[in-house]
Amino acid sequence: MTTESTDAPIRVFLVDDHGLFRSGVRAELDRHVPDVTVVGEAGSVDEAVAAIRHLRPDVVLLDVHMPDGGGAEVLRQLRPELPDVVFLALSVSDAAEDVIAVIRAGARGYVTKTISGRELADAVRRVKSGDAVFSPRLAGFVLDVFSDRPGAAPPGDPELDLLTRRERDVLRLLARGYAYKEIAGELFISVKTVETHVSSVLRKTQLSNRYELSRWASDRRLV
Repeated sequence: MTTESTDAPIRVFLVDDHGLFRSGVRAELDRHVPDVTVVGEAGSVDEAVAAIRHLRPDVVLLDVHMPDGGGAEVLRQLRPELPDVVFLALSVSDAAEDVIAVIRAGARGYVTKTISGRELADAVRRVKSGDAVFSPRLAGFVLDVFSDRPGAAPPGDPELDLLTRRERDVLRLLARGYAYKEIAGELFISVKTVETHVSSVLRKTQLSNRYELSRWASDRRLV
């Protein structure tokens, strides 16, 4: 159930290096969610840090992967300085290492870009009120990692560590059955770039086809 507010609108700032995505989120929130208003946006870490310092929004929607450092770097620079600003990660990635990195850096929650506009607005309201918010699939391993149970954190994997974050993003979608064109659209890259990443992953893992890659990714909880 969503929660509505009669107080002043929650002031939201968007950080994502894809302008088209920022425009879509802004339009969705501005048009359909009267108690949430977008007060600014940025496409890089430096722009985000400067604007957030100036505007002091209530909630920052924060992309995890950006060319100049991403969400963790924004948090590193701003979290100690602006403890009242709440950061909610919003990313295409649902990899455990990405989620854990930004939560440890100070984000209050983590949702994926498959979320609907109304669900996103509700997540914004909830983190503003003090709740921690995660997409359903992510909550389990976040609890595991930050619990006191021995061995809860996922162990390191030398083979997985060989892959770049973008290669992991491509591999994750490939393992879910996405076609190259669909992966390109989801990650805002070209089909040729997808092919290049897949070739690189095959070389690094010494596997021969996407079916073997899917099994490999599933064994490592990437899917």
